[in-house]
Amino acid sequence: MSDRIDELMQLVDVEPDALREAEFAQAQAILENLVGKTIADIEVEETRIVLTTAEGNRFFFYGFLGGSEEEAT
Repeated sequence: MSDRIDELMQLVDVEPDALREAEFAQAQAILENLVGKTIADIEVEETRIVLTTAEGNRFFFYGFLGGSEEEAT
């Protein structure tokens, strides 16, 4: 039980900027694979961006919207 609590506490310690950077890197990798594809639709939602290709594949991008608190001030 103590190990599980330690694991959960580590999740609380995740830095938002590090998470944002990881999501941005993943988004870049996905977009690089879409070179030459036709984008049929893009939806900008409150917490994500949904990209749909002409083939009907949907990609969801999270986590890098906005900036750090330091950038906002």
